Order: sequence, then structure tokens, then C-alpha cells
Amino acid sequence: MRDTRESRLLLVLLITTAFALITVDIRGGEDSPVDGARQAAATVFGPIENGVSGAVDPIGNAVAAVRDSGDRHDRLAALERENAALKAELGSDDRNRSRTKQLDKVLKVAGQGQYGIKGAQVIAIGAAQGFSWTITIDVGANDGIERDMTVLNGDGLVGRITTVGPHTATVLLANDPDFTVGTRMEAGDELGFASGQGDRLLRVELLNGKAEIKKGDRLVTFGSQADKPFVPGVPVGTVSRVDPSGGDLTRTLYVTPFVSFSKLDIVGVVVQAPKKDPRDTVLPEKPKPTPTPTVTVTVTPSAPADGQRQQEQ
Repeated sequence: MRDTRESRLLLVLLITTAFALITVDIRGGEDSPVDGARQAAATVFGPIENGVSGAVDPIGNAVAAVRDSGDRHDRLAALERENAALKAELGSDDRNRSRTKQLDKVLKVAGQGQYGIKGAQVIAIGAAQGFSWTITIDVGANDGIERDMTVLNGDGLVGRITTVGPHTATVLLANDPDFTVGTRMEAGDELGFASGQGDRLLRVELLNGKAEIKKGDRLVTFGSQADKPFVPGVPVGTVSRVDPSGGDLTRTLYVTPFVSFSKLDIVGVVVQAPKKDPRDTVLPEKPKPTPTPTVTVTVTPSAPADGQRQQEQ
């Protein structure tokens, strides 16, 4: 439409009429005279509005979905954090249960041997102190720890204290090449000296070259003068191999230690030696051999065939 005087007058007239109808509709309320016209318009334009709404709603839904997806992402992230925290807590519980079990074993060994011990936790492992096989524990001089005290765990001999600080101490492990401990064979008086060989078996030199030793025999610590650095009766290991004597003055054994030196966590430092030698009482019970099942086969002679029976007649 061209912008002329007549068009401007028509626009003013339409606007005036629209305001008049709005005023009449508002004043009429539910009895508005234009209500019928509104209903007719709804009848005509309703399907068109639905079509437009159907075309627009997917876009609106998509926008809402994107907005909600952010909320869902936040909730998912929160759930993942809670799940991770729960797993960490469960893992902590598993670790605590493991430590409790280790501590129970240490206390059992201490009770059997009548050792007065100070419980400790391994906080470092390695060669930081100049040794090949050492650990650092979280007790020291302030806890009554001194140099040359025996260290054990629930399986047996771990090592001896070499360096003591106010709150920590260094333990030389029994498998270190510089480590030597006096040993005694189980149920006997055969004495020897066990030395560490790193990640290999302990090497034991028996003083009696003619001693009758077999695979599976076990050893404990013999003990030191004044019980330092070693108290008696601590389990050392099991004989895995015996070298032929060959007429030598000593006999060489190779011993699998009871302690796994790569899995140390809870240990006990012997701060008070037993009043008497516990001998073999601290050794674990020997596993009972599993009986080998025997199978009896009964052979039933088969009846001769008819041809064979006729030939025999």
C-alpha cells in the first residue's frame, strides 16, 4: 500500500476501531458481544496455530533438552564424584581390614614368642639410606626404638633396626646382602648363619657339614647375646635346596623366607625380649599333606564266545 493521505486515514480508523472493540470486550467480560467472533476465529485459525505449534515445538523441545542436558550433566558429574568417593571409602575399608588382619598376625606371633613389641607401619622402601634393601617405619627414638632391635611381622623375621630418628627408623631387611643372622634348625640343634641375597633365596651355612637336612625343614633365629640384634625363636624360612656336603666343614642350604619383603606394611619392633627361648613355638603349623586317592580296579573275566566253547568241547 502506498503512503497516501487516504491510507493514513484508513490506518487511523482501523486502530480506533481496534481500541473500541478491545474496550467493549473488556467491559463485557464473559458476556462480551465479540465473544462469538472470538470463537469463530479460534475455529478458523486453531488448526493453523496447531500446525505452527507443531513446527515450533520440536525446536523449543530441543532447546529445553539442551538446557536440561546441562542439568543432567551436572547431576551425572555429581553422581560420578559420589561414586568415586564411595569407591575410595570402600578401598580404604579394604585396606583397613587388611591392616587389621596383619596386626592380628603380628600380635599372635608376639603372644606365642612372649615378645614385647611396638607396632609400626612401613612408610618408605628403597635405598634412600644407602642400603640395597631397607624400609622406613613410622616409629623412632620417641617411641622407645633403639638401634639393633629385631623387626618381625605376622610371618616371621623382617630385619633389624640400623638407624633411629626421633619419629622414624630404618630397617635393614633380612634379604639384604649385608644381613646375617644366626639360625637353628627346627626340632634340633643344628646351627648356622643365614645371609641375604637380594631377590634370591637366603643362603644358610650350617656349622655341621654332615648334618642331615632335607627339603621342607624350617629354621628360626638362634638369638644374640643380650638379645641384640636378634631375639630367639623368630621364624626365618623353609629349606628349598640342600647342596651336597662333599666333605666340607660346613653345609650350604637355600631357604625360602617366610616373609614377603616386597609386601611389607604392618610390622612389630621387639622392644622387650622373651624371658626364655620360645624354641619352635612361634613356627606356624605345618600344612597337612593331602591324601592321594587310590583307585581299585576289579577285573571280571568275560564269558567265552560260543565258537570258543565248542572248540574247547
